[in-house]
Amino acid sequence: AVAVGLPLFVSGFPTLTLSSVPCRSLALGQQYSSLGSQPILCGSIPGLVPKQLRFCRNYIEIMPSVAEGVKLGIQECQHQFRGRRWNCTTIDDSLAIFGPVLDKATRESAFVHAIASAGVAFAVTRSCAEGTSTICGCDSHHKGPPGDGWKWGGCSEDADFGVLVSREFADARENRPDARSAMNRHNNEAGRTTILDHMHLKCKCHGLSGSCEVKTCWWAQPDFRAIGDYLKDKYDSASEMVVEKHRESRGWVETLRAKYALFKPPTERDLVYYENSPNFCEPNPETGSFGTRDRTCNVTSHGIDGCDLLCCGRGHNTRTEKRKEKCHCIFHWCCYVSCQECIRVYDVHTCK
Repeated sequence: AVAVGLPLFVSGFPTLTLSSVPCRSLALGQQYSSLGSQPILCGSIPGLVPKQLRFCRNYIEIMPSVAEGVKLGIQECQHQFRGRRWNCTTIDDSLAIFGPVLDKATRESAFVHAIASAGVAFAVTRSCAEGTSTICGCDSHHKGPPGDGWKWGGCSEDADFGVLVSREFADARENRPDARSAMNRHNNEAGRTTILDHMHLKCKCHGLSGSCEVKTCWWAQPDFRAIGDYLKDKYDSASEMVVEKHRESRGWVETLRAKYALFKPPTERDLVYYENSPNFCEPNPETGSFGTRDRTCNVTSHGIDGCDLLCCGRGHNTRTEKRKEKCHCIFHWCCYVSCQECIRVYDVHTCK
């Protein structure tokens, strides 16, 4: 389980509480690691706003799925950024699991909010289809046959319900009239929309002797890795915004406008940010940067994971490392594989 506290949603969940800054929607705490196996006491979850607390109490049985979705988002973040200067590092002893990194309205904050919101929608949708909750289930709204020789069957995953849960829980914190709340709401929704956009038909054939006289079809979510890949592309092409202030009846309200008028304005599927990221080359407690010293780099790559860029021009060290691996494997009829154990030597390159 995870505590979330970003203005986004990572913190809006039973495991959310990130710092008190606008990033407070994504903080995850270790005390939630057993959320799925122990009774949930909503009042004991730190950082929940009243609307989230009411949601938790009204829908207590889906809260483990919410927590699972947050963890899923964090794991995907760490996969997508594994070769970059900022690699989605978490801090075990802090409710604000990413430290100060998400305090600023950067591309990194945008991605974390989007992937966490998507993770919650994904996990809740999957849990409902698996029948683990009595308040949700399969999607029965598809009317009529999907095509010639097809019929609806199986369990169509109800992504609309998962998205609704994510929206209600995560966006509960984003009700302030400031730019950060506007940014978080936008990126939260971009992550959730990705789930809906990637729903697809899965079908199974039925008939004698392997024929496909009839196909039973249902709507299914993609692998979450596809969601992570898509949102990572959106991170790379995120739109930089500027903050504008307007006087309304309720007082001053901040909105976001695309910084460069010549560029295509962002759509609801694009990620947005309005503050520059640190370079993450050197350790900096104020920004949450751990630096890149001792990080493993790819000496043959010219990309961000290469030793030149990842090490920020400081150079790298090389050492040899012996690893035990299976080798000379033989398939025996029938049916097992036998292997020998070999010692192989590898060069390991780390940033200075």
